[in-house]
Amino acid sequence: MHDEFPRQLPSQDRFPGLRRRGFLAATGAASLGAIALTGCGGPDSSDSKGDGTPKRGGRLRAAFAGGGAGETLDPHLSNLFADVARAKALFDKLADYGPDLSARPRLAEKWEPNKSLDRWKVTLRKAAFHDGKPVTAKDVLYSYRRITDPDKAFRAKASLEPVDLDASRATGERSIEFVLKRPTAEFPNVLAAFGAYIVPEDASDFDKKPIGSGPFRFVSFTPGRSAVFRRNDDYWDGAPHLEELEFVIANEESARVNALLGGQVEYAHELNPTTARAHENKGRIDIVRLPNSAMQAFCMKTDRAPFDDKRVREAFFLIADRKELIDGALSGAGEIGNDLFGKGYEYYADALRQREQDLDKARALLKKADAERLKVTLDTSAVAAGFTEAASIFRDQARKAGVTIDVKKGSKDSYWNDILDSGTLCCYRSGAMPIETHISQRLLTDSTTNATKWRHKDFDALYQQAQSTRDTTERAAVYARMQRRLYSEGGFLVWGFADWIIGTLPRVKGVETKAPANTLDWARFDKVWLG
Repeated sequence: MHDEFPRQLPSQDRFPGLRRRGFLAATGAASLGAIALTGCGGPDSSDSKGDGTPKRGGRLRAAFAGGGAGETLDPHLSNLFADVARAKALFDKLADYGPDLSARPRLAEKWEPNKSLDRWKVTLRKAAFHDGKPVTAKDVLYSYRRITDPDKAFRAKASLEPVDLDASRATGERSIEFVLKRPTAEFPNVLAAFGAYIVPEDASDFDKKPIGSGPFRFVSFTPGRSAVFRRNDDYWDGAPHLEELEFVIANEESARVNALLGGQVEYAHELNPTTARAHENKGRIDIVRLPNSAMQAFCMKTDRAPFDDKRVREAFFLIADRKELIDGALSGAGEIGNDLFGKGYEYYADALRQREQDLDKARALLKKADAERLKVTLDTSAVAAGFTEAASIFRDQARKAGVTIDVKKGSKDSYWNDILDSGTLCCYRSGAMPIETHISQRLLTDSTTNATKWRHKDFDALYQQAQSTRDTTERAAVYARMQRRLYSEGGFLVWGFADWIIGTLPRVKGVETKAPANTLDWARFDKVWLG
């Protein structure tokens, strides 16, 4: 998942320990984020925190940053990490991403394409909703048609675009023939798309009594404060170890840490590097890191001045000292970026030369663009760890190239909504997803979360060509061509990839340590237990 477009936070009177207090040794900017919890590897996997035989029972309280009074349990509206963690506790998708970001079957037992890759047969496994009704092909088609409603802006709409839902049909209670608008070799990624959860046919009221097929059943929900779920003993993938799971909202990182130290929660979602160093190996809490899981970037809007001139964008690429940004904004807990999403993922264009700071060339490009005395506003917020620090560091770097940056600190309550369409330059980040998904959701003309306003029909055509290419090597060549263009003139200045960091009490077992945020084994609270 990803941090885009939250609503935001309420008071936390029910949990007085979650109010902001003066935490002396390791506080920082409030942040959103994610971490992985154990899944397919099982409790004895070397990739999980904890050992021994899982114990049954107990309530785990997990503190997340949230979306305030406007929060919803509608899984098709999931945008924040807290949203997605709640959604995957209650609902399932047809597929989800494994640790390598390949699609793994979930409610879909299997999928099979025809020779031309424009029709795919999907067979559902035997699974039931919380009310005992079976999950059927009709439920799947209803869910996908709801997501693609032209009057709505559901996150997964862009990913489902290749599917001709008017022509697609149920061929049996548990079988579906998906008819595609064009050959699509990576159709399983569509099934695993963020927000593409399966809900019962005609479901609509999700906040009062949501019914899913997930590992936990709904108990109660107070938007912006708490959500309580109970174990689904009939879950198709095995009943959770926990009896109950409670999501507690705490927007400030210091509040999450204080609640963890005070025993008011067992799990604190995303800590900053300073906090992690202060507590690692000290015995009171356990620190888990997922290296280089989050893209860190500055987002330039390519449809408006000054960034509608690609020479200005290239100059900004050359202004950035990425090592200084990693060291200063992330306390060294990350890896430098090269202005492309998905470092280390399939299709990543790692052959491109690592870009380095070149202030002389940056000044020359700005002169050619008649932007020698450029002034620009950089929007940032304490909504994510390192954002305000990165903005200050980049402001100082830009000054050396003759650029004046005014750092504008926005509200955590509305930052992601604000920066989607307004402004010209902002701090930005993303969790893990396949490069194909990053492109479909953020870089196509009709993408619903196109924060850089990158709109090029020829680029859209290349994406469709990549989708339709059966041969993996040939498909990789098309993706490489697209990334070369983004590298030279795109709107994402990707300066680094940060670690995700969480804290748990030592008695929390089964925490996955390998799977990136947004993947199947992230937020697998059904596989966690209390020792």
